[in-house]
Amino acid sequence: MGINPPVETVYSRPKTFTPTTTHYCPGCTHGVAHRLVAEVLEEMDVQENTIGVASVGCSVFAYNYFDCDFVEAAHGRAPAMATGIKRVLPDRIVFTYQGDGDLASIGMAEIVHAAARGENITTIFINNANYGMTGGQMAPTTLPGQKTTSSPGGRDIELTGFPIRTAEMLATLEGASYIVRRSLHDPKNIRLAKKSIRLAFETQQRGLGFSLVELLSTCPTNWGLNPVESLKWIEDYMIPYYPLEDFKVSPHLSGVRV
Repeated sequence: MGINPPVETVYSRPKTFTPTTTHYCPGCTHGVAHRLVAEVLEEMDVQENTIGVASVGCSVFAYNYFDCDFVEAAHGRAPAMATGIKRVLPDRIVFTYQGDGDLASIGMAEIVHAAARGENITTIFINNANYGMTGGQMAPTTLPGQKTTSSPGGRDIELTGFPIRTAEMLATLEGASYIVRRSLHDPKNIRLAKKSIRLAFETQQRGLGFSLVELLSTCPTNWGLNPVESLKWIEDYMIPYYPLEDFKVSPHLSGVRV
């Protein structure tokens, strides 16, 4: 009988990630975003010094997945709660995890003023172009002509206005130090997203002010597509409207390597 070769582990669950069964729909990339954040927290060795703020939306149960301190904010108020936590505990890494409905609609004032004040917090912003949790209604990020449960004929920009490019807007504010947009639709872009999440936390560690990473994410259930088709939909439709760029990077980050 042959001897089985030793098994080499090449991929495992980060210690910052709990062994919890996901509640997300099949093909949703919230889980990918969660894992990236968890990996970065582990690699930076800040698990015991981190406080996350969960939003209202599909990610309302985000605190179940991260093995670090977490609090739940009222709808749209995650930046305000994170501001209070960071000011009281300035030595902690404080981040919010928010969807487009939570951040760009009811919470728009909160995120704008947190960035304008230069609050030294980090936001992970998930853009899937609809209100995912409540049935797929039109969101501030819904594309022109995109069909949703509340815009079955497609978004009419003459009636509802244009989608809001949040990252570009926040990058104009003096208090913002690191504002980028990435995507989760293929391995290359997932790797780039992780590097940006790391750099956003590095921004906070250096006390440089507000940082945000916007992530284009899938919503197969509400888009009416299968998981593979939804990845292609990001590439074909979302990225042309929401380009993947660095919109603001503090010069103090030029020497940071991740």
